Amino acid sequence: MRALLFCLVGLLPASSDLAFAQMKLSTKPANPNETRYFTAIDGLMGGNADVILKENRQGKTVTSAVLDVCYPAEKGSDRKDRFVADLAVNGQSMTGTAQTLGAKLPVTVKLARKPTGDTFEFKGQISIGQTVTEVASSENSDLSEKEFKENQTVDDGITPAPEDFSEVSPESIGVKVKLDAALDFLKALKGQELEVALSSLTVTCDALRAGEQTISMTVDPDRAATLIAKFRSQPGVVAAGWTSGIVDMDRTIRFSAADWRDGDKINRNKLAAAVAGVLTRTLAAKSSSSTWNANTGTLKLTFKRPSQLFSALDLTETVEITALVSPDKPGGSDKLMLWISAPVITTADESAGAKLALAEETSGDEEGDQKDDNGSVEALAKEFKGQRWDSDKSAWK
Repeated sequence: MRALLFCLVGLLPASSDLAFAQMKLSTKPANPNETRYFTAIDGLMGGNADVILKENRQGKTVTSAVLDVCYPAEKGSDRKDRFVADLAVNGQSMTGTAQTLGAKLPVTVKLARKPTGDTFEFKGQISIGQTVTEVASSENSDLSEKEFKENQTVDDGITPAPEDFSEVSPESIGVKVKLDAALDFLKALKGQELEVALSSLTVTCDALRAGEQTISMTVDPDRAATLIAKFRSQPGVVAAGWTSGIVDMDRTIRFSAADWRDGDKINRNKLAAAVAGVLTRTLAAKSSSSTWNANTGTLKLTFKRPSQLFSALDLTETVEITALVSPDKPGGSDKLMLWISAPVITTADESAGAKLALAEETSGDEEGDQKDDNGSVEALAKEFKGQRWDSDKSAWK
C-alpha cells in the first residue's frame, strides 16, 4: 500500500507539468488578429487612382477596414485630392462615408467583397460629390503588413552630410517640409538667387499620405551649405541636404584648387577663359560668349563654327556647353571638380542677305541626341593636370 502511494506521488509532478502545458497551449487564440492590405483596385477614377485598402481580420473574417484613395482633383490634372474612409463590415458588404481633404466633397463608399480562390473581387460604387464611380475589380491580391511597409518605403534622395560630391551634386538641394508649412516656405524663397524645380511643386499621393513634401532647387555651390543650414532652422522643415543633379562623374575632372582661387573664392574669370581655350581647340570653333548664372553657379559657354552640311551654303553651327565648378566635397577642400555637359549643337543660316529657314529635328532619345565632344573632357584633364573618375572602382584615377 505504501509503495503504491509513493508511485502515485511520483506521478504528480509529471501530471501537473502536462496540465500546465495544455493550459498554455489553450491560451493561443484559434483565429489570431491580422492586418492585410490591397494596394490596387482597378478602374477607380479612370484607372488613375492610388488606392490602399487596409483590412483588420480575425482569421478569414474581416472585422473592419479603411479605404485610402488619392486621385487627380480634375481630369488630366497633376493636382491630387484624397479621402480616407472608415468602413463598416457586414458579411461581404463594406460601407462608409468621408470627406475629401482638398475640395471638402462628401464621399460615400458601398462595396461588396468576395474571395475568389487566392484573390478577391470588389464590386460596388464610390460617390465623390456628384460623381459616381462604378467599381468592378477582380483578381486582387493582398499583402501582409510587413510586405506593405517594405513597398511603401520612399527615398527622398536627400543626403544631409555627404562625404564628397560623387553621389550627390554640389548645386542640387532638397528640402523636406511639412505640407502645412510648404506654402510659407516657398513664399520665403521669392527674390532669392536660386531656382526651384517646377516638378517638385506637385504634391504627390506619397506626399499627401506622409504629410511632407520634398522641394528641389538649384543654387550656386558656393552658397549651398549656408542655405542648407538656414533651411534646417525654418518652421516645418524636416530635413535638408544635397541631392542628385546635373553632375555626371564620367564628364567630371578633379584638380588642385591652389592656382584657381583668389583668397577663399574661385577665380571664375580665369577658369572660364581656361575652359574656353581648351574647348576652342577640341571643338574646332571660336569662342562666342561665356556667362555665369547667378542663381545656379553654372557657366554657359557658346562657340561658333562653319557647318559641314552643304558647305557652300555657309551655314553656322552654334555649340553650347554648360559647366559647373565647385569643391569636391562639402566643408572646404584643396581640390576643385569641374563638370561639363555634352555639347548641344544647333545650325542656322547667319550669312548676309536672305536667310534659309531651318527646322531642327527632335528625338525622344536623349542619349542619341548627345554629340561627340572630340575628347574635350580628357583635354581638360590634361590642361588642368586633373584626375578622371573611375566608374568601376568609384574612385578618382
